[in-house]
Amino acid sequence: MSEVIKGYTAKQLRVSLSDNTIKTEPTDPKVIRKYLGGVGYGAYLLYKELIPGIDPLGEKNKLIFATSPLSLYKIPGGGSITVCFKSPATNGWGESRCGGNFGPDLKAAGFDHIIVEGKSDKPVYLVINDGQAELKCAAHLVGKNVSEKTQLLKSSFPEVASSAMCIGIAGEQLVKFASIMSGDRAAGRCGGGAVMGSKNLQAILVTGTNKILPAEPSLFKDNLRNVTQVIKNNPMSTGFKEYGTIGDMPSNDEDGDWPTKNWQSNSWGKGIEIFDQFQENNFITFKRCYKGCPVACGRIVNVDTGKYKTPRHEGAEYESISVFTAYVMNDDPDVAIHCDYLCNEYGLDTISCGAMIAFAMECYEKDILDQEKTGGLELIWGNSGLLPKLIKMISYRDGIGDILADGVRIAAQKLGSGSDEFAIHVKGLEGPAHDPRSGKALGVTYGTGNRGMCHIQPVEGMAYDRGKMDWGLQEYGLTDPEKYDRWDEKGKGKEVKILQDGMVLPDILSTCKFMMYAGVTLNHWASLLTGLTGWDITGKELLKIGERVVNLQRLFNMREGFSRKDDYLPKRVMETPQFGDYHNQPDCTIHDFDALLDEYYNARGWDKKSGEPTISKIEELGLSEDIEQ
Repeated sequence: MSEVIKGYTAKQLRVSLSDNTIKTEPTDPKVIRKYLGGVGYGAYLLYKELIPGIDPLGEKNKLIFATSPLSLYKIPGGGSITVCFKSPATNGWGESRCGGNFGPDLKAAGFDHIIVEGKSDKPVYLVINDGQAELKCAAHLVGKNVSEKTQLLKSSFPEVASSAMCIGIAGEQLVKFASIMSGDRAAGRCGGGAVMGSKNLQAILVTGTNKILPAEPSLFKDNLRNVTQVIKNNPMSTGFKEYGTIGDMPSNDEDGDWPTKNWQSNSWGKGIEIFDQFQENNFITFKRCYKGCPVACGRIVNVDTGKYKTPRHEGAEYESISVFTAYVMNDDPDVAIHCDYLCNEYGLDTISCGAMIAFAMECYEKDILDQEKTGGLELIWGNSGLLPKLIKMISYRDGIGDILADGVRIAAQKLGSGSDEFAIHVKGLEGPAHDPRSGKALGVTYGTGNRGMCHIQPVEGMAYDRGKMDWGLQEYGLTDPEKYDRWDEKGKGKEVKILQDGMVLPDILSTCKFMMYAGVTLNHWASLLTGLTGWDITGKELLKIGERVVNLQRLFNMREGFSRKDDYLPKRVMETPQFGDYHNQPDCTIHDFDALLDEYYNARGWDKKSGEPTISKIEELGLSEDIEQ
């Protein structure tokens, strides 16, 4: 009998695909208290259970689908699921968060976590229904797009509400930046879809009626009401609902935070034009990604006529539209929306896909690629018509798409001829649509990010530098952002340490980070956890848990061979832009990244030469017993 842990089901499902066995296991209360859930619990399990040096696409890799106590519909931002694995894109720590209903529905189905291991000898899908689980033949799902698979899965349980996560054709073809999809929502980064495809696991379907009851109902209700009111009263909530994330495009373009032409510049001057066209021609209404979201930043969009006619769907996030406009010099939002839709249907990470096409265009510009190698395609900047073709070629690993499907680092190695100089990535993960030249804290977060050049954790650097946001972290030692100019470098390294420790909490709690942008602080999260679990937990303890998780992910990477050398930014994104509004701006560059790293390592308690957490830091965080092999 599992120990009752309020806020949890206290059960996890272990699915061994190699021998088709499924076991229900209790979760360890001590581990739960120490890591909470999400990427915290995922980091603990992967460090304990994975053998160093394994092939990410081999059967020894594992997929962890993790919730947290706050993965509940009633919690602001509580509709998330976190997936953790060794990344085929980076050969290191891999994680991806997905909005939607899957996280709360998994808990309703009776489990906090799913551990998938091994490899099936035939395509299968997993059905979880009120505490029971079964593997079923998925032959009828193979080769179908995500929307088709989802419809077929949900038709199996027409009488009840259910949620599905599945891979598309890109996952089946082991594209190293394939995503795991939940409807139009994606666990996109790091290649989790390829890991799932390598296991012959097509999908997971969950449904259930389990209810999570708070330990202190009255306290929980009061704290929930308070947090919800904070969000509703914050002007950021109105902005998110009215404009979505794409609403940042004009200001980012103006401020030099819009990577353009494969990062040759950080501004294009067309941000407002593209946004206005989108608002007038493509935007239909806002959309909540899960039941009860108080923000509703999602967009329902379409292209109703013309060559790029696209059905109504949820899409057009800032990153997705940016990589199919500024990255490739396409000024037609119809094309970008169509490309976003295709990526969702094929199960591709939009950021990496757009980055790969931009890289290929520069290779073509520099005569590293020609029409013989591209199958007759003219990969010239702004050639919008070829974008959908390339997305399909990448998804099926067809022609030049086969090279691009392995990610920019491997593609540059294969193509050679100096292409590595403009292969924009950190640790093998392609760069998202924020430019570190616009604010130096962003540069530190890109360089030191455990999963690489990601768009989630580093955004805090940008918002700290330019937006002067602090998320309530001044209480815990963060310097008032108003004391810095965005161009300043000195001091930013130590600030990033606190930013990372604090802002990893939504990933640990499996909640939407936008809630913190709308006024939720660590103290608010702590109050919800206290009422829900009965624990006496504080914001200070949450910050320490955040630090513990960041360090454990770091130790995972160090064990895989990473070191200080892997914390560096691409040369291009540290140099003055080649054109645009900031071309002649001497401050729009990173002058001394080594000094920034030294400062960051000192604040972290890591060895400056290797970048490894020191023994004293490991002991301070209580990690010694968890990293013993």
